[in-house]
Amino acid sequence: MKRINASCLLAVLLAYVMLLNVGCSTYPSAAEVGAARGAAAGALVGQAIGRDTKSTMIGVGVGAVGGAVLNDQRARYRGY
Repeated sequence: MKRINASCLLAVLLAYVMLLNVGCSTYPSAAEVGAARGAAAGALVGQAIGRDTKSTMIGVGVGAVGGAVLNDQRARYRGY
């Protein structure tokens, strides 16, 4: 029971910190948008292939990095 409470507390604290930073941010860069989209796609692909949390997390990491790099390069090519 204590472990569940600690996990819930950690999740609430992380959400609180993330919400505090949202109000201070400007428009996201192309790399940030690409990282978010890549992480979402990577999570779906990682879960579909591995069917466990480790594969999902690997997919999130690879997707975030790949999405950030690809979207940043595409924005530079288009002159944004």
